[in-house]
Amino acid sequence: MVRLMRTASLLGVAALFAGGATGCGTSGQAGGVSPASASATTATTATTATTTGAPPAEPVGASATGAASPTPASSPVERTLAGMSLPDKVGQLFVPVLWGAGADASSPENQSRYGTPTPAKVIKKYRPGGVILFPWAGNVKSVGQIVALTNGLQRSSPAVPLVVAADQENGPVSRLAPLVTKIPAASVIGRTGDPALARQAAEVTGTELRALGINLDFAPVADVNINPRNPVIGPRAYGSDPQKVAGMVAAAVKGFHKAGVASTAKHFPGHGDTNVDSHTGLPVIKHSPAQWRRLDAPPFKAAIDAGVDAVMSAHVVMPKLDPSGDPSTLSKPILTGLLRDKLGFKGVISTDALDMAGVRKKYGDGEVAVRAILAGADLLLMPPDLPRAHAAVLKAVKSGRIPERRLDESVRRLLTLKSARGFLERAPVADAAKAERVVDSAAHRKVARRIVERSSD
Repeated sequence: MVRLMRTASLLGVAALFAGGATGCGTSGQAGGVSPASASATTATTATTATTTGAPPAEPVGASATGAASPTPASSPVERTLAGMSLPDKVGQLFVPVLWGAGADASSPENQSRYGTPTPAKVIKKYRPGGVILFPWAGNVKSVGQIVALTNGLQRSSPAVPLVVAADQENGPVSRLAPLVTKIPAASVIGRTGDPALARQAAEVTGTELRALGINLDFAPVADVNINPRNPVIGPRAYGSDPQKVAGMVAAAVKGFHKAGVASTAKHFPGHGDTNVDSHTGLPVIKHSPAQWRRLDAPPFKAAIDAGVDAVMSAHVVMPKLDPSGDPSTLSKPILTGLLRDKLGFKGVISTDALDMAGVRKKYGDGEVAVRAILAGADLLLMPPDLPRAHAAVLKAVKSGRIPERRLDESVRRLLTLKSARGFLERAPVADAAKAERVVDSAAHRKVARRIVERSSD
């Protein structure tokens, strides 16, 4: 069964790019393991997910390729968009870090960076589309504290509910440790060879995030770790075989969706073959178009076919895909040409964190934000200077450098994600008592143990 599915995935990717060195055309469903073919999630985990009120696995109005159907003029998305001012729309693009354990907690970091002391006041001032939580920003103390924080953040944005995001991959990137279940790294899950376990792991993580009031995870990693000297991906990837990684990624997307949490495949067009960390430098990957199609593309195609909500860009240069020398985050040939036009992705394109060195080599922080939108990005993650970036994008729209219709495209995608995951018209409210029961539960720890046992078989 798994062998047949891997073959189908390979044929799907090959068909997608048939007809030339740069790839053209589209295919039907590519690889990945379908929900029906994966073994059933444990009854205890499924029950836990149900108690969180998770919506259906498939995004509302989305096709199997993650393409959002046209939204009627009377839809909640269009009504919300029509009621937004230009600054509202620009704000919606940004997902910053806000310092503090509570929405009304004052922090000198907020004051120095944003000109106002509390997360709630920053949200009122800039009206961002979301926030991302980190322990180093004082956001992660206890289960009850996170619930109070996320509820307070949502109350601070009454017009349009927030994306509340976490970078919870598990393994070495676990921003909510030690509170959440200690799920093994993707590489451990990959060694089991069982996509059903990837789905169960994602469902456990998604269920716990949802209980805490977090509605988007920047996971799973879709990179293929083909360079053993890779300093930044390594155990974060499911493995070094593109087809096996594709099956795991597709299964993880389905697991997050069953839990009612939006998922993000990262880092496009692929960060697996580098020996430079994009947090501190600018990696260059010299894959030809043919190598990219064979080595890097299959997991992203599988994620799109599984209905992934967002795809995160990589701060890497791929000169044979775009000779400009710009990182992929700022590359229209890569984000629009490959991801949108070739792979057919219609969801949200997120940048990787904009405070990383890999994206700041050539341009200032305001110009980076503008160029990311022009390249095709929708969500600007963690700008190091939010006031400067916000002002630069607003100025670019007013001058016509970024057409307002282009701005509307990004805002529409972000609102569509919120609608598909059930938090556009009404902000979710997390329950502290329920979260205490769900987070790091015995049933979830059992899933983690099963993965470890199977990985050593």
